[in-house]
Amino acid sequence: MIKEKNTLTIRKMTTVGVLGGISIVLGMTPLGFIPVGPTRATIMHIPVIIGAIMEGPLVGGLVGLIFGLFSIFQAATNPTPISFVFLDPVVSVLPRVLIGIVTHYVYRSLNRLGANKSALTLNIVLGAILIYLVYGSYKGFKGTQNIWSLIINIILIGLTIGIGLYSQKKYKGKTMHIAIATVAGTLTNTLGVLSSIYFLYGEKFVIKLGQDPDLARKIVFGIGITNGIPEMIVAIVVVVNVMAAIKSIEK
Repeated sequence: MIKEKNTLTIRKMTTVGVLGGISIVLGMTPLGFIPVGPTRATIMHIPVIIGAIMEGPLVGGLVGLIFGLFSIFQAATNPTPISFVFLDPVVSVLPRVLIGIVTHYVYRSLNRLGANKSALTLNIVLGAILIYLVYGSYKGFKGTQNIWSLIINIILIGLTIGIGLYSQKKYKGKTMHIAIATVAGTLTNTLGVLSSIYFLYGEKFVIKLGQDPDLARKIVFGIGITNGIPEMIVAIVVVVNVMAAIKSIEK
């Protein structure tokens, strides 16, 4: 069984090709970005998560590799002021490969824990997000943040509560495991990319954004919160429903 999971079969090679192609199409078209409140949530990492859950870490890692290499291609052929960071494989490739590996092993571990513990894990994650957002909103009301940050926090609070209520009604058994693994995969992408940018190019990256380099940590962390939470929410909904559709077709 272990040998099979780590061996490329024709089925797995086909899955890598199809999901890798989908990831590229998402990156080349507006389909890869979904408006969520005031931000745009990327779904380019979702094929990596699906591949990891369906076929294991090798397939997930290879789809992530395609995603990462395409990021380098985009940065080289359609440069923006901040594209230089994505020319570095440590930023653009390594976190995307890790998406597949982390997602698979989190999913496998949760299958051993059972649905109740998976539900508790998801509630803890959502609770921590909610506490952070409420604190951010409180600071906004106290006048230490601009009105735009306050609006973003309030919208994200609503989305977090919504996905929590939705998960209690819809996600049962292995579906809950898929939801948690999706959160782990999304966080791997967001945290991996942004932490690499911060430690390798922090001040230069912030200057290219037209911001104060002394606020590099705050700005990069803010990007992670603003984009990461909507991406988690969108990814959970998409991956769970795609996996449910695949399961029904296989039956």
